[in-house]
Amino acid sequence: HCTGRLSVYAARGNYQIVITKMTVAGEGEILKMLEERKRRLAAEGLFSREKRPLPPFPRTIGIITSATGAALRDILQIMKRRNKCVSAIVFPAAVQGADAPLSIVQQIRNANLLQCCDALIVGRGGGSLEDLLPFSDESVVRAVASSTIPVISAVGHEIDWALSDFAADKRAPTPSAAAELAVPELSDIINALMFYKNELYQHLQARIKNIRLMIQNF
Repeated sequence: HCTGRLSVYAARGNYQIVITKMTVAGEGEILKMLEERKRRLAAEGLFSREKRPLPPFPRTIGIITSATGAALRDILQIMKRRNKCVSAIVFPAAVQGADAPLSIVQQIRNANLLQCCDALIVGRGGGSLEDLLPFSDESVVRAVASSTIPVISAVGHEIDWALSDFAADKRAPTPSAAAELAVPELSDIINALMFYKNELYQHLQARIKNIRLMIQNF
């Protein structure tokens, strides 16, 4: 589909279109539908609820995505690299096609029912606008918004978006970025603990020195 303005080359009487916007056939209708759905859900306050912070020291991360997709492999590799102390529970779901919304919703409910993880990553790798539609399905958006576990929405690549992004507690541009958001770097935690340990030791040493000086007066 093209949008633009007509112009005329008077010398030859030729008409031409100066295109200002171009979309793949069918995408325009999908985008229009998504914008209408976004406005309707936003009017309900679904996107404006208070966002919860991600846990600073998670023990277990739940991952809702395809069990065979590259997104899962990327997430698991990054989690292992960043912090070997954090476990992962995979809730396999269909992420494409007519059955995907129900599958994603069911796994979000399962994770909340079991309460076995500190944060949830919900998403998939890149794809066409149609491929990503399940994550803009109204049932999925509502399930993300109603989750008692903090949710990171990680759908597609950085330029992609889904309505689950607006309902989630955090939006990640990619599944790999979601793993980095959810899992703190173990070396950073250790370095911070060592810093606080040294600060505490030095503070106690200074207190002891001052007390000894005071005792000497008696």
